[in-house]
Amino acid sequence: MALEQGARRAALVWPRRAGKDTVSLNWTCREALLQPGNYWHLFPEQTQARKAIWNGINRDGQRIIDQSFPREVCESRHEQEMLIKLKSGSTWQLGGSDRYDALVGSNPRGVVFSEYAIANPRAYEFIRPILAENGGWAVFPYTPRGRNHGFELFEQLGAAQDAFAELLTCDDTGHMTAEALEIERAEMSDELFQQEYYCSWDFGIEGSYYASQMNQALKDGRICHVPYDRSRPVWVAMDLGLRDSTAIWFAQIGPGGELRLIDYEEHNGQQLKHYHDLLKDKGYSYADELILPHDAGHERLGMESIEVQLEGMGWRCRVLPREPSIFPGIESCRVSIGQAVFDEEKTRLGRAALSAYRKEYDDARNVFKNMPLHDWSSHGADSFRYLCRAWKGGMMEMGWRGAIDYSDLDRAVI
Repeated sequence: MALEQGARRAALVWPRRAGKDTVSLNWTCREALLQPGNYWHLFPEQTQARKAIWNGINRDGQRIIDQSFPREVCESRHEQEMLIKLKSGSTWQLGGSDRYDALVGSNPRGVVFSEYAIANPRAYEFIRPILAENGGWAVFPYTPRGRNHGFELFEQLGAAQDAFAELLTCDDTGHMTAEALEIERAEMSDELFQQEYYCSWDFGIEGSYYASQMNQALKDGRICHVPYDRSRPVWVAMDLGLRDSTAIWFAQIGPGGELRLIDYEEHNGQQLKHYHDLLKDKGYSYADELILPHDAGHERLGMESIEVQLEGMGWRCRVLPREPSIFPGIESCRVSIGQAVFDEEKTRLGRAALSAYRKEYDDARNVFKNMPLHDWSSHGADSFRYLCRAWKGGMMEMGWRGAIDYSDLDRAVI
């Protein structure tokens, strides 16, 4: 394996059910026995980790963790925490990228980011400096989900000296018979089949609202270096949360009227003063007003509204009206992405959110619901929707002071 030869990062882009996680688990056990330390295996959500690995059964009817971590090498197992303590002194724990800061041990030596293409990339951003400091490693086993952060990571690791990136198809792995593949092909769209078994980057996350538009932006070369134009104001759209994340898009209107996304920030658990300082520290020349969602004007438990608090810090605010339905706004975002350029580096996390934003899936009925899934991608996607509603409503024009009429705007979009 490349990691044995000194690679510190490895992307395993393999087809569905080709054994990506099994290989990663076996490598982790080997390392945990030879090099005492903390090791993590993260799925996009903690509930997925329990279902797929902790309670999972392999094709031979054996518990997956029993196969990967034989009881002979284990000192103890902790059901609630999904934690194994090994006789070597190492610990191994399952968790979720959505709760990466709640794991035992703050100094991991090795981390597996399973299904990285649909996981929150902020988890790797948080953990990467720790791994760099202690010489640790990271493995990314996943199947493509469009040209999103998973695609960018594969390209990055493929070009790096101390990393490894491998893309295999079902023809390479041979893990499924021709008959089984034909059954799968008959029950899937061709795009999904190519993605799941031939690792095509073209499809995107199933049920995604914007994956197709983001893929096209990359193909068109509209994800590139987009410099800050000091002669033009920067518009700021914010999705605000204290317990949830606060997501902020920074945009300018280019000489040709195009939407230019120059920056993106997302933080969790911070007070408004933090975002006041963040905006000031950027050094941008801002437009007259911050674009805020409708609930920014609401008082909460006797507290002043977010609008009032921000204005007390010296900002002018424009609180958007409540949307009767978010779906015209989603359609407005699709149109806007087709007319936008994104800074490749500074909007990376925001673009990941847009690519991942998708419909909620009904497991009982095996259909997508007509509503978005609320997960890590929601904040960046909501903030972008506010920005697009303001742009399409004419708010981001010089000297604008009017109110947005959603009824007229929605008729124009639809």
